Amino acid sequence: MHQLSPFTCRRLSQLPRLSSVWECDRRPLAAAGYQLSDSASPEDIAASEGDCIMWADGLQGVVRGLSVVPRETGNEAIVRTLLQAIETPQGGVEPARPRKVIVRDREIQFFLRGALQDLDIAVEHAPTLPVIDEVFEKLQNPEVPDDKLPRVFEGTLLQKAALLWKDAPWRYLSEQEILAIELNCWEIETLYLSILGLAGMEYGLLFYRNLESLQQFRHKLLTGDDFSDGMKQAFLEQNCLFINFNPSEDVIPLHLALGDSAEQAKADTRQAKAQFQKNRARSRHESNDPAAVDYEFGSLHPLEGLRSQLAAEEAASLIVALEALHRFFKKHDISEPDFALRPASSRFRIPNPVETDSDLPRQIAVKVSTVPEVSSVFLEETLGSVEASNAVGSLIDDSVPEGSLIMLGSHLETRIVPLRNSPRIYYQSGLDVLEQPPAKKTSPTATWPVLTIQTTRPKAQQLANRLKEEGGIQSICFNPGSDPISGQIFQVGILQTQKGYLHLFNEYEINNPTDTLSLEQWAKVSAQNHHRCGCIIAAGATGIRRGQPTLKEIVAFFEMPSKRPEDIGLAPLIMSYIPD
Repeated sequence: MHQLSPFTCRRLSQLPRLSSVWECDRRPLAAAGYQLSDSASPEDIAASEGDCIMWADGLQGVVRGLSVVPRETGNEAIVRTLLQAIETPQGGVEPARPRKVIVRDREIQFFLRGALQDLDIAVEHAPTLPVIDEVFEKLQNPEVPDDKLPRVFEGTLLQKAALLWKDAPWRYLSEQEILAIELNCWEIETLYLSILGLAGMEYGLLFYRNLESLQQFRHKLLTGDDFSDGMKQAFLEQNCLFINFNPSEDVIPLHLALGDSAEQAKADTRQAKAQFQKNRARSRHESNDPAAVDYEFGSLHPLEGLRSQLAAEEAASLIVALEALHRFFKKHDISEPDFALRPASSRFRIPNPVETDSDLPRQIAVKVSTVPEVSSVFLEETLGSVEASNAVGSLIDDSVPEGSLIMLGSHLETRIVPLRNSPRIYYQSGLDVLEQPPAKKTSPTATWPVLTIQTTRPKAQQLANRLKEEGGIQSICFNPGSDPISGQIFQVGILQTQKGYLHLFNEYEINNPTDTLSLEQWAKVSAQNHHRCGCIIAAGATGIRRGQPTLKEIVAFFEMPSKRPEDIGLAPLIMSYIPD
């Protein structure tokens, strides 16, 4: 057994000796409530299989040392953690050594007795460790506030939210058409309201605490380049209170009945905008009953991030703002064209929901008004972005047959050659669509990035014919997108045809490790092949060749370049709530 060196023992002996008893234990991380997400990395999985070593001062009730080690690590790690607890303790306490330590594991007790014999520290056994047991119990059952809303305001706030749900202002106002609510109380001067839901995707009210935060977020939304990190950061940097309206799955507001969809949304593109609308439109149940809606309240702040609990002052300010909005919508006809682009304002006296607030009057004067100068700028910026996106054609989301297998892969040049030469396979040469001929001939060892769409033979033939009729595939690109409400980041795979149509073939979630790896590998192989790519349309999705089509199953092969979205005039896809 290893023992501490004489130098270490002399150094530790110079530290003060406490009268308290320290507790020590080693437990699996699972005992600390450590749970993996579905997207856990190999490193996270390895870490989850480790042990947690803890040293705690039973008298002071603080954790002095904590470390996580692989499960196969020996008990020497317990001594190393003890030295840290003595010389560089956590918990804001001074360096010191214990009079006695207690453990609940006999093996650890015998090991420490031998390792610490020169430090004059007694090691005893106890069946329970009160401090450490309490720490692990709290880790397993973290205290989460049951009440997300202050109880004194909960009923009133839900009633006011129900009024706004029935008003349904998103029927007429888009998120770019801003209203200002002047409160001048509870340290809030003016709230700037952005209304979500015009496209029938998400329903919500965003109350920005200042205009700068709203302007900055919209600017990042429209111009951000890095959607994997930048959009997440921009989402968290918002400074607003919010209310989300979550109707039951079988409830669609009256104004959103769109009729039966052509086909059910593909599983991999379930969250794409057009498919989302189709899924929602499949429901025949129409209602604006407030009881059929869940109301979600919260706050976003650059320093606090996302918070689902509201302070009393925040709840009170929302009650007043919602009541003022309800009266404003009753007084003004917001269905008039360009209502938000014309000056309109009203003043209301709203009862103060805080009965004990002596600093404010019983009636709070509130002014609600349109902000034409801001709304017009937001509309111009958004429409400019949409026009840039649609400059080369319309985004088509139903061209890939339902149930298709969509794969991003790579093929050697030797496997590509038979596709070019087979009389049974329609072939589009890359020379037909390349703006500039390649400087060099393709090497026999070259690797091509290839998109494979495998479905049934009739549908494969139909898809190939459609692409041929549109002049063939002109390019392939992956366009970034985001949902500003959920914060979801994704990449949309798009095929551009010679006639300018844009065919959405799949959606890839940035937070999904499998999707991210596929996109990274595609980009790498594409760069190595001078951005020359291929697209295979194949049959056999329901047979034994599913996922591995041969020459017999392949219907068409297209060669085309990969391009950046900006090269074909595409702006980042934002789930902005604009009528089609």
